Amino acid sequence: MHFPPSRASGVFRPLAMANHFVSTGWQVTVITATEKFFGDVNGTTDDALLAHVDPRVRVERVPVPAEHLITDVRRMSWRRAHIPKVVGAWAKVRERVLFPERYSSWIPGVVRRALAVHRRRPVDVVLGTGNPWSAFEAGRLIKTLTSAPLILDYRDSWTLDQFGERDAFGPGHPAWAAERKAVTAADLIVYVNEPMRDWHAARYPDASSRMTVLENGYDAGLLGEVPFRSPSSGPLVLGSVGTITEHWPHEAWRGWDRARSEPELGDASLHLYGHLGFTRAAASAIRAMLPGPDSQVVWEGSVPKSELTAVYTSIDVLVMMIPSSRYVTAGKTYEYMATGRPIVAIHTPRTAAAIPMRGYPLAFPCTDLGPTSVAEAFLAAARRARTMTAADHEAALAHAARYRRDRLLDPFEARVRGLLR
Repeated sequence: MHFPPSRASGVFRPLAMANHFVSTGWQVTVITATEKFFGDVNGTTDDALLAHVDPRVRVERVPVPAEHLITDVRRMSWRRAHIPKVVGAWAKVRERVLFPERYSSWIPGVVRRALAVHRRRPVDVVLGTGNPWSAFEAGRLIKTLTSAPLILDYRDSWTLDQFGERDAFGPGHPAWAAERKAVTAADLIVYVNEPMRDWHAARYPDASSRMTVLENGYDAGLLGEVPFRSPSSGPLVLGSVGTITEHWPHEAWRGWDRARSEPELGDASLHLYGHLGFTRAAASAIRAMLPGPDSQVVWEGSVPKSELTAVYTSIDVLVMMIPSSRYVTAGKTYEYMATGRPIVAIHTPRTAAAIPMRGYPLAFPCTDLGPTSVAEAFLAAARRARTMTAADHEAALAHAARYRRDRLLDPFEARVRGLLR
């Protein structure tokens, strides 16, 4: 569902996959949502991303019946605004009958469009990337109707609450049966990190041999080259780039306040570049979680990908605040390393993001999320930013280079090609 111009963080993995596969000789058709859907439900789009779609990729846009998802009254139909309970009740019925997810109304259109593609030229492989998980069910149905091998790409987790490290649904919930059907049908199942794969292998042992890991990595073409920034004697500029969510460890702001009482950071500022949540409805609650104006934390709003290199160039120290969980890696982990900047890693050591950062010479992790540990990480990164050399920058880039998306996708493409044999 998420493909340019969607501004969701999940857009970059399928974009990279489509571009990589078409560059290695595949004919690629992406079935995604209409641009209107992204505006109606997410409220914004990133039109600059459209320029990064390889022109050889064929994009088919299928409308998402999303009346029940729209929360902005200015975009609502008369029926949604005046009889919302009826609209909501009908959506629940559809979920029970068709598929246990609020995007289930998208499935029939996707399957019909895929069959039209198949009639023009038989499909060799079907890849569904989730969430939403309706993409998995659509892929399963397409496999049933075409006999093409099916790949499930877990950008996220479905029945696992990756933030709470527990089951996402209670016993007997229909999501369990839906996931089992999809996993059973799949010829290859892909996860973003090893802990995620291990959890699903234990849940579905019969499918474990078909499970593999494809880390997210970073997109060199989108990021550009972030040049070495000579240490400054002036106030340090710290920054975070990426969507700001309610799952962030907002309690860590106490550590920032404590660090600012020290001379290394007394006059520093921390700039947050990104949307507040993934929908308009979440923005106000997340804004209230951020520190006040006296904290020198400035929310700068979102930044188009075309301006990303300039933003990273302006920052002395990057701040990575992500949920602490052994299942959470976060795409920004790889992109941050590819800047060659010092990184304050605000999450616990057992978080999956710590795995690719092992060996990154400019990582400053916390031992816990208490104010003392967070403040020490901020201060250590600040001191390092004052003494950075071009050699330090190059060493950091050398570590990051192993996580370029094209390098990670090469063995994955070879394995997918093997399904045809």
